[in-house]
Amino acid sequence: MKKKIAVLTATRSEYGLLRTIIKRLSESDIFDVSVLVTGAHLSGNFGYTVQEIEKDGFSIDKKVDILLQGSGSASISKSMGLALMGFGDYFEEHHLDYLMVLGDRYETLAVCCAAMNARIPIIHLHGGEVTEGAIDEAIRHSITKMSLYHFTSTEEYRRRVIQLGESPDRVFNVGAIGVENILHESKFSREELEDMLNFDLAKSYGVVTFHPVTLEGDCEEQCKSLLKAMSHFKDYRFIITGANADCGGETINRILQEYANKHDNVYFTYSLGMKKYLSALNNAAFVLGNSSSGIIEAPSFGIPTINIGNRQKGRIQADSVINCDSKEEEIVAAIEKAMSPDFREVAKNVKNPYGNGETSKQIVSILEKLVKNQKMDLEKKFYDLI
Repeated sequence: MKKKIAVLTATRSEYGLLRTIIKRLSESDIFDVSVLVTGAHLSGNFGYTVQEIEKDGFSIDKKVDILLQGSGSASISKSMGLALMGFGDYFEEHHLDYLMVLGDRYETLAVCCAAMNARIPIIHLHGGEVTEGAIDEAIRHSITKMSLYHFTSTEEYRRRVIQLGESPDRVFNVGAIGVENILHESKFSREELEDMLNFDLAKSYGVVTFHPVTLEGDCEEQCKSLLKAMSHFKDYRFIITGANADCGGETINRILQEYANKHDNVYFTYSLGMKKYLSALNNAAFVLGNSSSGIIEAPSFGIPTINIGNRQKGRIQADSVINCDSKEEEIVAAIEKAMSPDFREVAKNVKNPYGNGETSKQIVSILEKLVKNQKMDLEKKFYDLI
């Protein structure tokens, strides 16, 4: 009998990473895979991106709508409560052998709490990473302690998960899924992308994503500083993708949308979808903002990343990443450096530290062996480093 494994997704970027793994799991003789959807996927304010999952033809077993009006801390806490209750009911009614989750979202933490109470083994992707400027840091490590199996994106992150007390024989370095998508997913040409977006990309352009910095209180001012810096580069064009559903996310999206409406060289969308997003990076001159994509995926395209502020502070970075403060003048200087011939040459030849593009294949292969060869034991001993 096949093992029932559910994959949780709450955001567009997360689904873009999980999509390849879901596909491989669906082709496995060992697993019966379904998808659980919540968070921003089900919100019109964030693009109602559940449609992307439906378009891919995956079986969505459960949708739990949790987002409330507003994006303050109380709204986030209430959304976590709704996720805990909604998925608590689902896990009570449906037997699952495994739950797979990725990363560090507050929705994911709530769902993992419900799965832990239901004694469902959790498989965690992208643990051990460090993002000192975001509350994601604490959430990610908390999910690690709830999880049974761990798949990390670098060896350093594998060691950190073990440092948190997880047994080494349950922690596997498989690289980053985003790198695999870059190497194996077909991409649209610049002309095709222009037609789809109805946006002229003949000039050099940057891809921009700016999320709330959840441990800092001035995300609105930081966003405005970014836009002021972009205004210095009227000869460039910018494709902006929306912020995620964190505290301040709706406010940032409103500011970005209003800016795009007033500037002909700027295009704003809540979500491009994975293929269009990778196609945009493939033809871009640089990546700008504070998304993990600029750290993990962009180096594989051989283009510079301007990483703003502290949101990604602590992540392993390639030499193609330029870190700067969120002040207007520093962002301007960083863009100028990124577009210089010398730095573009550095970025073109950089080595991405996040793997070789075989991540999903390794994950599914390891899981199949674990299921075949090991008796499930939810009792974990804390692994002490000697």
